[in-house]
Amino acid sequence: MRLRAVAALLAATAVGLGAFGAHGLRARLEALPAAAEWWRTATLYLLVHAAAVAVLPAGRRGARLCLLGGAVIFAGTLYAMALGAPTWLGAVTPVGGTALIAGWIWLAVASGRAAAGDVS
Repeated sequence: MRLRAVAALLAATAVGLGAFGAHGLRARLEALPAAAEWWRTATLYLLVHAAAVAVLPAGRRGARLCLLGGAVIFAGTLYAMALGAPTWLGAVTPVGGTALIAGWIWLAVASGRAAAGDVS
């Protein structure tokens, strides 16, 4: 499946999970403020990064993979903890965040090279 299609499906998933958290899990998340914040943060990061990948040109595959993988790891660990998974998963969350940062840096470098005429 193409990365753009995967990104679009992840964006749809983020919207669905955001709605599920706001409605289906409202009582659970209101009772646990940290869990509610994890859910909101996971939804925001998943949606923003999936949308970014969906609009990036195919020539930015490395950046797209870092952004998608990072978003899944980052959001996935936060969603899991919000649903009651062990909080040691919070130690894995920065791996996703690091991949997100790497994806944005990769995109900046690739875009700078393209602007300078160096497409290697």
